[in-house]
Amino acid sequence: MAANPNATRPGAPGAISPLGDALESVGDRWTLLIIATLLDGPRRFGELQDELDGIAPNVLSSRLRQLEQEGLVVAEPYCERPPRFVYELTEPGRALSAPLRLLADWGARRRGGEQPVHAACGTPLEATWYCPTCQEPVADDDAGELHYA
Repeated sequence: MAANPNATRPGAPGAISPLGDALESVGDRWTLLIIATLLDGPRRFGELQDELDGIAPNVLSSRLRQLEQEGLVVAEPYCERPPRFVYELTEPGRALSAPLRLLADWGARRRGGEQPVHAACGTPLEATWYCPTCQEPVADDDAGELHYA
């Protein structure tokens, strides 16, 4: 799917939010699971299919093509006949590791599962906004409306 050029311009015709733009690129179950699997390293098609229990081959092919078009995955050939590829995340694809960790943590908390903890003291970790200029954490209430530069 092509990104909406109005995605960051609120009020523009056909405008969607930055979150909407992200969801347009990676917002379905299988796409996020493919990315999460590839965070552990490159995989061949068959390996992805084995690790993603229940995904149909046509769905996997479609999602991999979409991820390539979005620039999140690169397919490197390893066999010419028949054509076979190994799939690897690009830098923008690897940048999804933090949001995926947050989603996984949210899912664990929601289901009462294990949470990541601080190794030094055992306290469950929490994600927070951080301003690198001020070198301070920023509470959600203090962040106000998000503005994108």
